Amino acid sequence: MFNDIGIVELVTLVVLAVLIFGPDKLPKVIQDVTRTIRKIREFSDNAKNDIRSELGPEFKDFEFEDLNPKNFIRKQLGENDDLSELKELRNTFDLRKEINDVADAVNGTDSARSVPAGAVNGSSSGTPDLLKKRDQAPATAQEERPPFDADAT
Repeated sequence: MFNDIGIVELVTLVVLAVLIFGPDKLPKVIQDVTRTIRKIREFSDNAKNDIRSELGPEFKDFEFEDLNPKNFIRKQLGENDDLSELKELRNTFDLRKEINDVADAVNGTDSARSVPAGAVNGSSSGTPDLLKKRDQAPATAQEERPPFDADAT
C-alpha cells in the first residue's frame, strides 16, 4: 500500500501528525485509525463471503480481482492455449490485398489479379466497361451525376 513512500515522506508525516494532534493524543488517534481500518477490512471480507455464498458452489473459485478487465484478459489468455488457430488465421488474411481490392472495386478500376487476360488486351469479356461508360455523355440532364471522389469519402 505504501510502496511509493520514502523515508523522507514518512518522517514528514510523523512530524505533521505530532504537530497536529500533539504527543499526548497521538497514540489514541493511531488506535482509532487502526480500529477503523480493521472494521473496514472485516466489512469487505464479510461482503465478499456473502456474495460468494449467494452465487453458489460453481463460483467458489471466483476472485473479485478477476473483475478488473486487465486481470480477466490475462487470466483468459493464460488459460487458453488455442491461440495457434488465431495466429494461423491472422497469417492467412492479407489485409492490404483486401483493402486494395475494395478500393479498386469502389474506384471502378480493375487490379491486375482480378482482370481476365482478354480484358487487358482490349477484347470484350462480357462485363460492362465502367471507364467507357463514364466517357459517354449523359442523354439527359436528369441522368447526369457528379463525379465520384474516392478521397472525399
